[in-house]
Amino acid sequence: MAEPEPPLRRDAERNRQLLLRTAYDLMASAGLDVPYEDIARAAGTGMGTVYRRFPQRQDLLDALFSEHIDTVISFAEQASRYDDAWAGLTWFLEQQLEVEAQSRGLGELLRSRNQATALVRRAHERMTPLVAGLIARAVRAGQLPAGATPADFAAVHVMVGGVMDASRSFAPDLWRRALTIALTGLRHAELSGDPPDENVIDHLYNDQKR
Repeated sequence: MAEPEPPLRRDAERNRQLLLRTAYDLMASAGLDVPYEDIARAAGTGMGTVYRRFPQRQDLLDALFSEHIDTVISFAEQASRYDDAWAGLTWFLEQQLEVEAQSRGLGELLRSRNQATALVRRAHERMTPLVAGLIARAVRAGQLPAGATPADFAAVHVMVGGVMDASRSFAPDLWRRALTIALTGLRHAELSGDPPDENVIDHLYNDQKR
């Protein structure tokens, strides 16, 4: 069995925490594509320090967002315990978008699987069956039209997230209005055609950055 890595020296750990705080703040406002050069400059460290601590960008993203993604998973788990499925669904989406509103980088990570790390993929794998169960319950209760699927809620997530990103600098709360419009429309929609395939969710997230 491999030996555990030795703990970082105190000064090295300080540098690591400084880099994480700096990277999180930059990505919260500018998104995931912030260059390592900008992170090093803002933190007052050299590029070698950044690459030593986080040799791959995925290492940095996992370190930055693992706690936040755990929080989103907990929202899905709490929503699944709601007696009223529709109330649970709407609460979950609102809570998830709330944390995305606080960090553009987190929103991009959760809404763009082509950039997602293994951590995010596992999160989606855990959340999807919970949301699917809520949708099935809401359909049985007459709270959603027959044929509503997780892909429909993924579309709502992507659409409202797009409004959030587009209006972040001049109308940061506009996404709330967009969410109300989208959910009301879905709840009272007359869905036509066959339900989308399961892989539509992957395409919705993967294709939006191309």
